[in-house]
Amino acid sequence: MKRAPSLDLQLAEHPDIVFKDGPAGRRAALRCGPDVWELIKFLREVDEPGPAAINAAAEVMAISEPLVCAGVRYYREYSAEIDAEIVVADRASVDAEQAWLREQELRR
Repeated sequence: MKRAPSLDLQLAEHPDIVFKDGPAGRRAALRCGPDVWELIKFLREVDEPGPAAINAAAEVMAISEPLVCAGVRYYREYSAEIDAEIVVADRASVDAEQAWLREQELRR
């Protein structure tokens, strides 16, 4: 079984990535920017292809294009980790919307 690289190795290979702790555990984020999963989710959903998508992400997230590219490089190497975070975030979003809809039904 392949072992996950140490945090020191990840930091050395991806200097524009930091790690934040939160309720869902440790997650990768862009230095001075959003979590990597948020960036990747945006890039998947934006209508622009290729370099235009990078530019759109930089503009919307108020970060530099090189920082967007750093997030994409991290994703290429650790896609399973980021994809799992996207699944959790999507599930939480659906759960929150369903709870809100139930509350609205009770107010009628």
